[in-house]
Amino acid sequence: MAHPNRRDLGLLVLRVGTGAVLAAHGTQKLFGWFGGGGIEGTAGAMSAMGFHPPRESAIAAGLGEAGGGVLLALGLATPAAGAAAAGAMAGAVSVHAPAGFFAQAGGYEYPAFLGFTAAAIGITGAGRYSLDHATCHVLDRPWVVATAFLGSAIAAAAVVGRRAQGRAAAAADAVADAGADAGADAGADAGADAGEPDDH
Repeated sequence: MAHPNRRDLGLLVLRVGTGAVLAAHGTQKLFGWFGGGGIEGTAGAMSAMGFHPPRESAIAAGLGEAGGGVLLALGLATPAAGAAAAGAMAGAVSVHAPAGFFAQAGGYEYPAFLGFTAAAIGITGAGRYSLDHATCHVLDRPWVVATAFLGSAIAAAAVVGRRAQGRAAAAADAVADAGADAGADAGADAGADAGEPDDH
């Protein structure tokens, strides 16, 4: 009788655990489950965080997490699943990065860990106890790995870059508005001073 392969069992546990966590977060965004905001609430949060268009960003993040998580847990199309989840986590990392690394300070520790774990599973493969193995790895070829991770990297870079540009533009507008308000206040004060009678 053949004994279970420890590596494959370990991959199964890692896949199911990581996939379940990602799927739970994704369903919060998509359906409002587990106390989440659903599409509308997530879109509002995305807008506040600088992701545009916000509704499409919410859907993409939810699908990346929920879809990637479910596929990782099943071990189906594992490279695409890992790449999608890692890409979604890259966006989350960009939001938390200003707070530093550690989660206790609001940093990016947690999404980075999930992203690296998902990426590692996608690159390593799902192992024997998976739907990829059952389907003779038809969706787990080397070209799928390369294509999935390249596509995810390009998409994540575009989304994060667009957010950074938008936030920079908003900050510049805020500075300009503050300068205009200060100039207007100074002009008003000067006008008021000029209109006062000279007591001397």
